[in-house]
Amino acid sequence: METSTIDPREVAYYDRLAQQWWDKGGKFWPLHRLNELRVDYLKHSICRHFGRVERSAAPLTGLRVLDIGCGGGILSESMAALGANVKGIDVVEKSINVARQHSQQSKLSIDYAYVSVEQLVERGEQYDVVLNMEVVEHVADLPGFMSCCNRLLARDGIMFIATINRNPLSWLFAIVGAEYILGWLPRGTHAWGKFVRPGELRAMLARDGLTVNATTGVSVNPFTRHFRLSKRTPVNYMLSATYAADKAA
Repeated sequence: METSTIDPREVAYYDRLAQQWWDKGGKFWPLHRLNELRVDYLKHSICRHFGRVERSAAPLTGLRVLDIGCGGGILSESMAALGANVKGIDVVEKSINVARQHSQQSKLSIDYAYVSVEQLVERGEQYDVVLNMEVVEHVADLPGFMSCCNRLLARDGIMFIATINRNPLSWLFAIVGAEYILGWLPRGTHAWGKFVRPGELRAMLARDGLTVNATTGVSVNPFTRHFRLSKRTPVNYMLSATYAADKAA
């Protein structure tokens, strides 16, 4: 698969790790811990946006959810368990195969596809919820990638982006700390120059008429490995965006 937003080095890196997605004690343990936090955050935000009852058994029933860069399906399965119609996509074919196999074991119906965002745009697909989680810091052409993601969002939908800020603190904590000192992530997982500042994302969203309506930081206790939401966004953060006209209405 060759498209302008795909970084071949990133594909090769995750191709080597694909079989470890569901090992909660392995290299992807931070994603499993983070997933517990972000699922609650997403459920609350999505239900509020669409006027759903959050405490119902399947509050996302009927909503079309796109999980971009789904990997082995950790977040996709959580969304499907809440009733959503989930499509998970990834440019690493081995990861998609792992995700399909695990969803069958979990008895969850999820549409996984080895496809790029550009290909979905060409097909004219759109979704109520676009999940763009821990992906933007791994793509080759960020403006082009974001343009595609924006076009995949339905006019009354909501998009979520989770990534890492770019500043000296993020270099110290996300790379030196997490990869070299604590060994929480394999060395080379991130490149500091590809981290994205919130203002840069706001500008790329605004070009297509989207407005950021909520931003939250994410912090982790290095001793307990417990993730929590934070008012500060110097390192990890999440944001949600909708079309400006919809927000004004």
